[in-house]
Amino acid sequence: MEKIVECVPNFSEGRNTQTLDSISAAITGTDGVKLLSMEPGADTNRTVVTFAGSPEGVLEAALRSIRTAVGLIDMTRHKGAHPRMGAVDVCPFVPVRGVTIEECVALAEKLAASVAEEHNVPVYLYGRAARMKDREKLPDIRKGQYEALPEKLKDPSFAPDFGPALFVPRTGAIVIGARDFMLAYNVNLNTRDRKSADRIAEALRESGTMTTGKDGGKVHVPGKLTAVQAGGWYMGEYGYAQVTANLHDYNITGLHTFFDAVREEAEKLGLRVTGSELVGLAPKEAVLAAGRHYLKKQGRSTGVGEKELIHTAVRSLGLSDTTVFKPEERIVEYALGHDTGSFADLTTGDFIDATAEGSAVPGGGSAAAASVALASALCAMAANITFPKKGFEKSRALMESSACEAHEAKRKALSLMDADSAAFAGYLEAVRLPRKTAPEKELRDAAAQDAVRKCIQVPLETMETGLKVLTVADSLVEAGNVAVLSDIAAAALSAEAGVKAAWCNVLINLPMLTDREEAVRLRDSGETLLNAAVQYAAKIDRKVLDELS
Repeated sequence: MEKIVECVPNFSEGRNTQTLDSISAAITGTDGVKLLSMEPGADTNRTVVTFAGSPEGVLEAALRSIRTAVGLIDMTRHKGAHPRMGAVDVCPFVPVRGVTIEECVALAEKLAASVAEEHNVPVYLYGRAARMKDREKLPDIRKGQYEALPEKLKDPSFAPDFGPALFVPRTGAIVIGARDFMLAYNVNLNTRDRKSADRIAEALRESGTMTTGKDGGKVHVPGKLTAVQAGGWYMGEYGYAQVTANLHDYNITGLHTFFDAVREEAEKLGLRVTGSELVGLAPKEAVLAAGRHYLKKQGRSTGVGEKELIHTAVRSLGLSDTTVFKPEERIVEYALGHDTGSFADLTTGDFIDATAEGSAVPGGGSAAAASVALASALCAMAANITFPKKGFEKSRALMESSACEAHEAKRKALSLMDADSAAFAGYLEAVRLPRKTAPEKELRDAAAQDAVRKCIQVPLETMETGLKVLTVADSLVEAGNVAVLSDIAAAALSAEAGVKAAWCNVLINLPMLTDREEAVRLRDSGETLLNAAVQYAAKIDRKVLDELS
């Protein structure tokens, strides 16, 4: 699996376009890195930058962007609404794919050492890279902000992890670290009153607030939400106040959880929430979870496609209230894979034309996966038509789960369309390796066998997915909605065809596998899948014909 790391440096400059263009150029000029977003704020005088790529490329881009920022940003002149401690206020590494948090910690330590040595500035480690408990959270390090640095740096307990305990007026101090995915998220209020936003934040953030007790002493009141840092500010460029938050674990407190909680607290103050703003990018699942949450509140099935879930989330959260929310730019998986050239991105006509061109790809394996994808889509349709229908109230849970399973099978089948062609291309690449010498021949034969295994494994996965679709179709037939029986029949026939076509791809590749015991095991697995699929398809066919005849 390709290793992908995300880096989200925050620069203390949100107004000077020339400076920001220079920082952008430093990142985009680095091989193996893609700049995903650059979000300047005039009022905050801060820019959140997100880029991702290989660990080596991201580390180099971070070094280059910090070098540029340190050379151009003068903290002695900096004013802005956002807390800050240095020209590069914070620079975290985030694991995205194929990378552990420990690897991100190693990147943070390497970057911190390089930055301290090159610029002779104090550098602190935070988050998962922190070496001290009281430095895990950024606000704890940043307490007092830039203005407090001259005195704080005199305290031995505040000695930096790298670099000198020296106040550098132009640059300040830099915080570098590693963390899991954090959502920077702001909820908009219909007021200019920052104090109201602060009150809401105090009620919700995990750290809570201090208040005066009955005896006149200070009493700590914990916040209502977990894994949340929050505050309030007024954004002059927008004309309204925001409750601004960092959601440190969206599986605990997601976008929808925080949004609904802010709305509830705002109503207590006679205020309304008008929308929200995502700063930087979000993992796809964080947005999908919000879509499912609001569909459930509407009494609708959550077994719909990603586009519908995302549309529901964007509308329900008001994510386009401040600026237009573009999923292809703001969801990290889409932003990274926007130019993948997947068969699934083609129109139906274009895919058929590509198949007909006479090239080996896309071929029968991709067509088999496409048949399974179509079958899963028909199952999802049948389930979602039945879900709200009167007389089928007792079947709603089944319809929703069936639709969800069908959509998951559809996503898998669509990915297998590309995987089949990639497996064949990998085989061609392997057999073209040089084989003039004995070591070359050995290397080439080993690569060819690995490629053959892939050419067998992919259609086996297509068969597994097709069988899963048939089990979903069987459950839908048993629910008995006559209005969708023909659709279920079409789904079953398409899934069965996909399974049989994939089985032919397995059979044609098995003889090329030199390990005959492995070949027998794979053949047995395929025959088991094939027999089960044929039995399900026959059962569905009989049921449909009995009902419709």
